[in-house]
Amino acid sequence: MNELKLKRKYGDRADWTRVVKREFIQDFFDEDGFKGHVTMLKVIKITEPLHAQYGDKKVCIIDEGYTWLQHFPKGARHSVTTMFNVAGEIVQWYIDICYQNGIDNDRPWMDDLFLDIIILPAGEVFHKDADELELALSCGVIDDELYYIAVSEADAIKKQIEGNQLNLLHLTKVHKECLEQRLTSRRI
Repeated sequence: MNELKLKRKYGDRADWTRVVKREFIQDFFDEDGFKGHVTMLKVIKITEPLHAQYGDKKVCIIDEGYTWLQHFPKGARHSVTTMFNVAGEIVQWYIDICYQNGIDNDRPWMDDLFLDIIILPAGEVFHKDADELELALSCGVIDDELYYIAVSEADAIKKQIEGNQLNLLHLTKVHKECLEQRLTSRRI
């Protein structure tokens, strides 16, 4: 396990050495159903593909030609990363529960609070890292307040998923298309 601590994760993933050639674009959206920053990382060349195991399913989450779209909702305690394969199909939605989202030197970020929720396109939902959250509390990495924030936000997200009311799941393709158009016009 990595050293247990709160981690600030940036949307540009500039420190991700697996991706050796990329295109990146970001923008701020202020519309019905979403207000916040959205980043898009288009993977051109990588050192090696990355797979995730969910139960008996092995899912490729990054390979050449994949796109990662990340939403940083303003004022929310979660961030949603949507992974698209080379054909533009959604591979998974990855929801990070976080303490806060923000921006620093024009770089959107989130402070990760360990808990993650993964949704596969067929509707399967997986919950990760509850053990890391418990360990962080018992080791003093987080206090009771941060623990409560993480658990409460995860519960709220679960209810939205169950009720098909998590708006970001419905906006991902629209926002991806918008950012792709802006990226294309930037190339011209």
